[in-house]
Amino acid sequence: MFCLLVLMCFGERLDEPAVRAIAAAQRDSLLYMSSKMPVFAFFPAITKHVFRGRLKKAHALRQRQKDLFVPLINSRREYKKHGGEPRKESTFEHSYADTLLDIKLPEDGNRALTDDEMVNLCSEFLNAGTDTTSTALQWIMAELVKNPSIQSKLYEEIKSKTGDGQREVSEEDVHGMPYLKVVVLEGLRKHPPGHMVLPHKAAEDMEIGGYLIPKGATVNFMVAEMGRDEKEWEKPMEFIPERFLPGGDGEGVDVTGTREIRMMPFGVGRRICAGLGIAMLHLEYFVANMVSEFEWKEVAGDEVDFAEKVEFTTVMKKPLRARLVPRRT
Repeated sequence: MFCLLVLMCFGERLDEPAVRAIAAAQRDSLLYMSSKMPVFAFFPAITKHVFRGRLKKAHALRQRQKDLFVPLINSRREYKKHGGEPRKESTFEHSYADTLLDIKLPEDGNRALTDDEMVNLCSEFLNAGTDTTSTALQWIMAELVKNPSIQSKLYEEIKSKTGDGQREVSEEDVHGMPYLKVVVLEGLRKHPPGHMVLPHKAAEDMEIGGYLIPKGATVNFMVAEMGRDEKEWEKPMEFIPERFLPGGDGEGVDVTGTREIRMMPFGVGRRICAGLGIAMLHLEYFVANMVSEFEWKEVAGDEVDFAEKVEFTTVMKKPLRARLVPRRT
């Protein structure tokens, strides 16, 4: 997952050590910022002195990211200067960094983004596209390990669309797999990577359901509770992809909230996650290929445990371990 997002971000197919270095820098920074830095929201004039060691650590983590990202950004600058002609096979025509290099800020003298700003945005891009998606992917695969009949039904659909001889399920293939789509939907309903979307603030006093939400109040949406609400879903703690098929209790429900909001793993409305489309494509693509290539079985003595742990996302407290049996010999 991270290899793919690094390629999309910087337009270069990097070797494994380089990708692992970026992944480690991102993860270390993300976990530190989310666990150690919120204290500075309270009495910053005091906490910046009391916890100055944390600030120093945060600056060191950001410098580590800059040391990795700025050479890659500069490489895209040179690429664009030379008219976008690929220098080698691993250079791709377009990247997220290219769009950042094209940005001008009219409210600030029409200047370009600084390196610091681009490092921040590239870091955000990598975090948003990898941590949430890989978390959702692990939960879905854990459910398929625990529910072999669902995995078998999914494999039969994949095989019927691709045939026995095809080695990889393509992006075009997944568009014609309705059962794959409902498996992913059910995974996102039961195991949304974020149990709350980013906090919102009420722009004015408003009354909702008999409750007054005062202007300026912080509002959190309990995403996981919505998807597990017994009033809305039959047997909500069971993994039942068929609920999203015609006749099921989830028929007509989608992740955008355009029909009715009964689950919102990406948020809804104007501030819905901008990466929704690509996240769904990645989940469907990776689930299809992993099920196509291997039969995923539970390991005796190391059974699947659905206990949760909060990191940046809500992850499996005991990471998935599975026995993989190749479909082909």
